[in-house]
Amino acid sequence: MRSVLERMARVRREPLHLQTPQQARAAYEAAADVLEVPRRPLGRVEDIELPARDGFHLPARIYQSDDRSRGVLLYLHGGGFTIGSVDTHDILCRELAALAGCSVLSLGYRLAPEHRFPVAVDDTWDALQWLADRRATLGLRADEPIAVGGDSAGGTLAAVAALHARDIGLPLALQLLFYPGTAARQDSASHRRYHQGLVLEPAHIEYFFGHYIALDLREDWRFAPLNAPDVDGVAPAWIGLAGCDPLFDDGIAYADRLRAAGVAVELEVWPGVTHEFIKMGRALPEARQAHAAAARALVQAFSTP
Repeated sequence: MRSVLERMARVRREPLHLQTPQQARAAYEAAADVLEVPRRPLGRVEDIELPARDGFHLPARIYQSDDRSRGVLLYLHGGGFTIGSVDTHDILCRELAALAGCSVLSLGYRLAPEHRFPVAVDDTWDALQWLADRRATLGLRADEPIAVGGDSAGGTLAAVAALHARDIGLPLALQLLFYPGTAARQDSASHRRYHQGLVLEPAHIEYFFGHYIALDLREDWRFAPLNAPDVDGVAPAWIGLAGCDPLFDDGIAYADRLRAAGVAVELEVWPGVTHEFIKMGRALPEARQAHAAAARALVQAFSTP
């Protein structure tokens, strides 16, 4: 991890938080695959569009390793609600589909600042409801089990979607959360301990959140799922965390909250790696381990009656 950080520093790219959102998106897209594992070929990779409540057509991509899908994962990419796309997380979604033998539907929800809170939440929920109602149109079984997952901001969206699903009685097999943001305030010990030189810094967080949501709305549980009135009866969770990540305590706190409510939680921690490590599989064996661990969790969840 230290070697990766040193190489990143030598590149001397302009920090994302000093760029416009449009420039930051382009920079993130350009660098997205640099440290990734090779792009795995799959039996099916297809771009589609899903309808949002306001008539907007959301870009999405369906991945299948073969015709014997165990279940389908709705995946929400990371990027602080401001950057990232279906393309930046293409390799990760391919890995999950292949390793878990499942289908993955990756959603291109709308980004801030053009679309501020709660548009990303609403887009996620619209896609989940569409998937629940229209699985057969994707060539899946009408009773195909559904999971929801994501990394970083996408993990936040996935956790919120799981709570929405609980509230309307939509059964989910799993919520798969890579280092999710769950708190309204970024003042935990891990935010203080890992605040500099480890990929995600306070300036980045405030840049992303400043574009996405007003200060007076940050206690809303749809931004900070730790603030949800209750988490009883929500889908089982798999939570994968980076040991040297400002969001580490967020993940631990949410796992504790779920467990206290009787929700089954599998928590895995990879010490010594930073935020975004799951997209560094070319350099870090821990990334490949995390892919495999998440896939095992999906297999188990989709196999549970």
